[in-house]
Amino acid sequence: MAILYTRIVFLLFVFFLSSSAFASFSPADEYLVNCGSDVDSTVDNRRFVGDASASKVKFLSSEGSIALKGENLAPTVPQIYRTARIFAQQAKYKFNVREQGTHMVRLHFNRLYSSKIDLNDALFHVTVNGHVVLRNFSGDDKDSSSDFESRVREFLIWVDVGEVVIRFVPSKDSNFAFVNAIEVISAPKDLIGDVATSVSHDGTEKFNGLATQAMEVVYRINVGGRKVTPFNDTLWRTWVTDDEFFKTGDGSSEKTYFTGRIKYRPGGASREVGPDNVYNTARVGKRSNGLVDMSWDFKVSSGYKYLIRMHFCDIASKSLGRLYFNVYINGNLAYQDFDISYAADDVLASPYYIDFVVDATADTNNPLGSTITVSVGPSNKTNVDEHGVDAILNGVEIMKMNNSMGSLDGYVSTEMILSSCPNRRNLSIFIAMLAFMCIFMSFYIVTQRKKVKDQYGWTKLSMDILEDNPKSGNQFAARKA
Repeated sequence: MAILYTRIVFLLFVFFLSSSAFASFSPADEYLVNCGSDVDSTVDNRRFVGDASASKVKFLSSEGSIALKGENLAPTVPQIYRTARIFAQQAKYKFNVREQGTHMVRLHFNRLYSSKIDLNDALFHVTVNGHVVLRNFSGDDKDSSSDFESRVREFLIWVDVGEVVIRFVPSKDSNFAFVNAIEVISAPKDLIGDVATSVSHDGTEKFNGLATQAMEVVYRINVGGRKVTPFNDTLWRTWVTDDEFFKTGDGSSEKTYFTGRIKYRPGGASREVGPDNVYNTARVGKRSNGLVDMSWDFKVSSGYKYLIRMHFCDIASKSLGRLYFNVYINGNLAYQDFDISYAADDVLASPYYIDFVVDATADTNNPLGSTITVSVGPSNKTNVDEHGVDAILNGVEIMKMNNSMGSLDGYVSTEMILSSCPNRRNLSIFIAMLAFMCIFMSFYIVTQRKKVKDQYGWTKLSMDILEDNPKSGNQFAARKA
């Protein structure tokens, strides 16, 4: 009996340690909204609240929005992509936040089929706290890896005003806006630091003020590993494989997998910065295989600065102090003789990341866009032997930073968007008033003609006085769209 009791206590202790080690991140602010639905939905063990339930949701402000249900959907389509909120005029969601700092804003789009509304007419702008994040967006792009037509656009927004306001603005009076689901989540304090290294052909220098920049996540890559879904990430992110971006295809690089425990530590990357499934896989380069360096190419939009976050975790070395390598951005030396053991406080399998800021380099083969190239290569300090590794990379993130107009999509400001957008409510009122005036004038003309006719045929012209009917007016009631 005593042995059984001891085993139970031991198992409970192990369970407690495991639960503590893998506890999910608990944000101070978390809003998950299932747009256009009157019921709540659960996706990846997360509960999205339906915004059509007036008793639960108070953050939608829109006159004339429509809750749309998709038709002919496959059974595998998640519930949040089965409904949408349609806006025929400017609308906003307002979320009160308790914590100052970076907030993750994810907007989910799925162009549903409906016999009632043609989503091909969707064309709209989206702003978040004064930043233009989407402009002339149709809800359809080519950057999805989903099995259906959903799109997730993710933004990191610095919040110091106590609220997050997301506005949807139709581009023209003939267009409308829509959204299927919204996430607003306060990010961990260590997710975005304030200092990075700026890299250019002139060398490197310190970049300050990174944390307060608005950013859009353009790429999130698990190098050498499989796709990581939100279910396996404490911040509910998606990491795609690097196969289509990796340009060193001569077979001299190797993928490596680690089955041990990733050792997160203070001062390094936390599990919220990068999950286990990113750090326990990598691509490694070996000069003994004839490899000079490993490179990844990413297409981006010109006219912006980009945050390049590179994730490292030495899961390949047999001992400490043997792995040195160089890091390059767009062919420029970003970090020379990077000592991964020193960076990780002399702990193997301990994650570390470096932030770089770069301007996109113009691509002569793609004048409308640019290319960012990330490379790692051997250092002269590397002691290469038969089993040695002289370069490693576990993950890459690329985030677009707002331009001087505060925009992530074009050289426009929120004020320009809002001042030029159609206001359907004012237009509807104007048309209704114009119609009322036309009806009134027609009624007046008919009345006057009848009056003249009656006077000419039956009444004396000298003394008779006609009496108007005070109840012969029209009433106008504005109809909500």
